[in-house]
Amino acid sequence: FGWGDAPAAAASAAVQVFPDVDAFVRGFLAPVYRREVSPRGESRWDPEWWRHPEAVARLEALHLAWEALRLEGATGMSVWWRDHADYHLAVLMGPTGPFARTSATTESGEPLPCAPRPEPDPTGAAS
Repeated sequence: FGWGDAPAAAASAAVQVFPDVDAFVRGFLAPVYRREVSPRGESRWDPEWWRHPEAVARLEALHLAWEALRLEGATGMSVWWRDHADYHLAVLMGPTGPFARTSATTESGEPLPCAPRPEPDPTGAAS
């Protein structure tokens, strides 16, 4: 099946536009996916999205799907938006999603705010 195939994974990583999920969120998703967000509105967002394990898992999935589908030609990005982004972002930003208790606000048309994801401690110590 190719799962766990290290050479294939290395080749795939070599052609990625965004090296990791943080670069993808800050470099593509946040500037492009512009929604009005507020604690009481339909859409919620946390600039520190990386503090929510579910958000990290879903955004990593979105990143990897985007990297694969961008290579699919004419319909790849439409499939990504319809089958991946629209679904996962509705869950993440919905009133019962992981950002339900956040207080970030933006006006319609503004990029989603993002705080830089902290670098992991090279010593492995918990902060």
